[in-house]
Amino acid sequence: MSLRKRGGIWWIDVYAPTGERIRRTTETANKALAQELHDRLKAELWRVGHLGQKPRHTWNEAVVRWLKEQSHKATAGEDVTKLRWLDQFLGGKPLDTISRSLVDRITDAKLAQGCSNATVNRTLEVLRAILRKCVNEWEWLDRAPQMRMLKESTRRIRFLRHEEAQRLLDVLPPHLSDMAAFTLATGLRAANVTGLQWTQVDLVRRLAWVHADQAKARKALPVPLNAEAVVLIRKWLGKHPTHVFSFRGRPITQVSTKAWYAALERAGIEDFRWHDLRHTWASWHVQNGTPLYALQEMGGWSSAEMVRRYAHLAADHLAPFAERLCALRAVDVEIVGTKKSQSAN
Repeated sequence: MSLRKRGGIWWIDVYAPTGERIRRTTETANKALAQELHDRLKAELWRVGHLGQKPRHTWNEAVVRWLKEQSHKATAGEDVTKLRWLDQFLGGKPLDTISRSLVDRITDAKLAQGCSNATVNRTLEVLRAILRKCVNEWEWLDRAPQMRMLKESTRRIRFLRHEEAQRLLDVLPPHLSDMAAFTLATGLRAANVTGLQWTQVDLVRRLAWVHADQAKARKALPVPLNAEAVVLIRKWLGKHPTHVFSFRGRPITQVSTKAWYAALERAGIEDFRWHDLRHTWASWHVQNGTPLYALQEMGGWSSAEMVRRYAHLAADHLAPFAERLCALRAVDVEIVGTKKSQSAN
């Protein structure tokens, strides 16, 4: 029997001409409708097997394959969240029915939730990446609809002055204060600070490291420890058997807590996230003359473009060119003054 009922819903259970077994829910309790879907599938499988027609794949099949191939990504969990939201619009749909108008409806729905243009674009980028895979690699589609990305505002880099940073550290709870200070000393992302283990620290060599599977760029990252970072780590020796930073005997998993936001308010600091501590670290480095190529390696950025966001904070190499204008202007003034003196005589 190629139609079976499970929990009140009819399921299709058929074999393709290639011998592949296909089991699929019809998502209906109506046998007549289930039979119609079954007959359509059988006819499609016959055309694929005997006439060489390209098989028709669904969005769900594409999502499953995408997640398998992208499971190594550090942002795989974020992709899953976006895909779950997209399922209300695309779940069960054949890929060739995903049109530009449907994509526009998805965009409008996301905007209606109050999301920023950047948030909408991150969701559309996942959709676009999957459809491009379907066209260029998997050969499941002949073409994909064009995506209309929304214009994003350029967000300025938020960083603290040294006195602001100290004011914040002074009002944070001790465990968060030390972790924030460690971030300002190393530039590590929040997950790498909370997940830092004693096996990743060598205080003799003044070095820590982030394993490839812990790094966002999926490349192992050496972390040189300056004197301040070493002092901070030494404070936590013996407090937990595996993790460097802990709270009440347990590893810390979250840093953007009520205590963090309360401290920001007490310190009088607005529009500041924990991740901005990393921006602060990078900004301080550039302002103190650290070359961008060195900053890229220390920060574990995969592209130089990411580091160039901080380039405007270092203008020392441009100072001699700016001074040339002053030198030229001084000469002009001197010549004009001489001519005036001569004419007076």
